[in-house]
Amino acid sequence: MVQRSFRPALRIGSRLTALAAILAAALTATSAEAQTPVRFTLDWRFEGPAAPFTVALDKGYFKAEGLDVTIDAAAGSREPISRVGSNTYDIGFGDINSLVRFRDENPNVDIKAVMVLYDRPPFSIVGRKSRGITKEVESLKGKKFGAPAADGAYAQWPIFRAVNNIDEKAWNMRFENVGFPVREPMLAQGEVDAVFGFAMSIALNLKSRGVPADDIVVLLMSDYGVDLYGNVLMVSPKFMAEKPEAVKGFIRAVIKGLRDTIKDPSAAVDTVLKRNDVARKEVELERLNMVLEQNILTPWVKQNGVGGIDKARFEKALDQIGLTFTYKNKPKAEDVFTEQFLPPAAERKVN
Repeated sequence: MVQRSFRPALRIGSRLTALAAILAAALTATSAEAQTPVRFTLDWRFEGPAAPFTVALDKGYFKAEGLDVTIDAAAGSREPISRVGSNTYDIGFGDINSLVRFRDENPNVDIKAVMVLYDRPPFSIVGRKSRGITKEVESLKGKKFGAPAADGAYAQWPIFRAVNNIDEKAWNMRFENVGFPVREPMLAQGEVDAVFGFAMSIALNLKSRGVPADDIVVLLMSDYGVDLYGNVLMVSPKFMAEKPEAVKGFIRAVIKGLRDTIKDPSAAVDTVLKRNDVARKEVELERLNMVLEQNILTPWVKQNGVGGIDKARFEKALDQIGLTFTYKNKPKAEDVFTEQFLPPAAERKVN
């Protein structure tokens, strides 16, 4: 009797174990299937400012939102626009001012910005004191500039020129289309007097090339009447329509990554260095801190939280773009930016 009762119990136990294994496998498969693939493009290389994204990836914040995110570098803040606009990438990090122009030139591509990260743009003209460049706009007279055609900062030069009453011909200004790889070397070697670019990139790259810090002069365009926004998260029309919850989850994860980055920039930079074996920590940490201070943690963001816009200011920015760009159909703020994917303001506090 003992043997007869034991054997069925053993069979039942084995069956329960097998059933548990099958259920566990099914749950694992379901969890894997629930991960939504997201192709995300940066605006540039893996450098310090990419930290909020790499932190979110490495700490599992994207995964916790059900997202399987891949991050790729790009060749400038305008490239993500074409990548996302063509649906090659789902979400991109790029210049909203270039996005405004792209939308006007491609009215059938309804790509929109969903979150502002750079409340203040890093567009700048960087020159050398030894080449006669100072903080005064008039010091630009008679100078030669390295101006990459695909650069987001150079794209804003017509606005800077207009609001500061600059006459290129009368001022004898010369512009040379240079590639990104030779921009800083040319300035370091004195082949040009100044270049266009993002402040945190140019200034630190020059220092790493041996240019003395007191010989580097940065003219942030936002200090000279260029009242624009900077880089934003933008989403492809297809992904926005088909995966709205994924967009919301992506933003939540980025906000978490940004908070961690602000709390411990040094640790955040380590997640970037894993993806760029030629970068130097001290340089990327300084670069990241510049971006946090100058572009992200502005007084407006500290008061209102990251991600949103001041509509009146945005409309003014659209007017400034119109100073030098002839709209086919001038947009309103809501045509370019939507806040429908953002968490409530209280959940977007980062300071």
